[in-house]
Amino acid sequence: MTPFRRIALIGFGEVGQTLAQDLVGKAHVAAWDIAFADAASGPSRAAGRHVVRMAADARDATTDADLIVSAVTADQDLAAAEAVASGLPEGAFVLDLNSCSPGQKVAAAEVIEAAGGCYVEAAVMSPIGPRRIGSPMLLGGLHAEAFLARAAPLGFSGARVYADRIGQAAATKLCRSVMIKGVEALLTESMLAARHYGVEQEVLASLSDLLPLPDWTRTAHYMISRSLEHGARRAEEMREAARTVEEAGVDGLMSRAAAARQAWAANHRDALSNSLATTLDALRNEKTGETSQ
Repeated sequence: MTPFRRIALIGFGEVGQTLAQDLVGKAHVAAWDIAFADAASGPSRAAGRHVVRMAADARDATTDADLIVSAVTADQDLAAAEAVASGLPEGAFVLDLNSCSPGQKVAAAEVIEAAGGCYVEAAVMSPIGPRRIGSPMLLGGLHAEAFLARAAPLGFSGARVYADRIGQAAATKLCRSVMIKGVEALLTESMLAARHYGVEQEVLASLSDLLPLPDWTRTAHYMISRSLEHGARRAEEMREAARTVEEAGVDGLMSRAAAARQAWAANHRDALSNSLATTLDALRNEKTGETSQ
């Protein structure tokens, strides 16, 4: 099948910019982000660097596009789908990369399909940085196989068809996030308290009884650092994880608590350092309280 030739990126944050870099030269790329309204914004400056066409709005970006990639914040997933649908070329594919709940994915799919588009959900199962456009992705929906046949030549080497039913890929990612981001939140809270009492090394050593790892100190430092550096994005994802859990009829107590801790961590990025002890001490010395977003 013919690879996609005209691609619109809706959302030009980290994911959009990474895809732009990897797609330029392989396809004509247009981009639109609400931040384009500010010429000094990060997305505006990046659009110039990556040699993509800066569209005036979503409708302008999608003109003649055969593939639209939605890479916005989770709370804007449905709004992005509605904006795209207003000018969607008949038969265009829409790849939804956003980390939102199965229910949100189904709602977005209904909007795109009603407008004559081919909706494909994608759950990106790793940070986008290391493998970039080749990152592992679980694809869902009736159009996933046709999408992959046209996208693979562009570099989507880590994508695979996962499910016919919309929502299963999202559920897989976000149920996993309950564990991964939840452990980050738990480690942050546990280590802050343990450092106060001077027992953090004994606590970490004892964790090997439950889950043997080569170096729990290094693991704790890495996970806490990830929360400090990316807490805002993680908090948003955990709110969607809570929604995912609740759509399954389960109270999302732990997911909501993890979202609050991740949001708190986002406000303390200055505590990042190259050691666990120094990071914990910096966090404990910041007299800002534990308010969450």
